[in-house]
Amino acid sequence: MVRPPCGPTVTWTLTRPCRRVGAGRSPREALAHLGGTPEDVIRTRQYLVAAEHADAVGAVHGEVFGAILPASTMVVVAALLDDRWLVEVELDAVID
Repeated sequence: MVRPPCGPTVTWTLTRPCRRVGAGRSPREALAHLGGTPEDVIRTRQYLVAAEHADAVGAVHGEVFGAILPASTMVVVAALLDDRWLVEVELDAVID
């Protein structure tokens, strides 16, 4: 399992133009930084602060991983570390 360079999780907001990893990287950019691609992702976890965001998060997830179909879990949680965050996404990838 490879973790992105910005920390233990990949985080993006619900708005498509703002999908960014901690240091200003999108999930694709974080994977590329490590020499990987979305096709290397074997599992994702999506933590939402409100169930009402599930459709939007699922749609964005589908844009990136729809043809790849990694194992995926979506969970509603009480809060995330930063109150401004609506969703946190973890990616597990195998990068050779």
